[in-house]
Amino acid sequence: MPKKFLRRKEQREKKKIALERIDILFTLAERVFPYDKELANRYVEIALAVQRKAKVRIPRKWKRRYCKKCHSFLVPGANARVRLREKRMPHVVIKCLECGHIMRYPYLREKKERRRGP
Repeated sequence: MPKKFLRRKEQREKKKIALERIDILFTLAERVFPYDKELANRYVEIALAVQRKAKVRIPRKWKRRYCKKCHSFLVPGANARVRLREKRMPHVVIKCLECGHIMRYPYLREKKERRRGP
């Protein structure tokens, strides 16, 4: 087999492993959060380091579960405030209660899909 093919296959494997580790770390953070918030935040930091090193994107499922500023694991009601806003473009507002950072995510696409029906 050509060297190029092996290198590409190796890269795919590395990215796959990195995504698995990120998923495991966020799951652990979710489980441990009620008992030890600092450990949950450490798991998030490790997951972000893995993500940067492997040059992969964090899965959408976990992307909104950590603060982009202080990298703390966010749990609505515990250390994050979640609000829905309709003004201008409809969006979700998540405020980190650790550092006060505000993140806004539009949900227009979901609204359009729901309007189309089943």
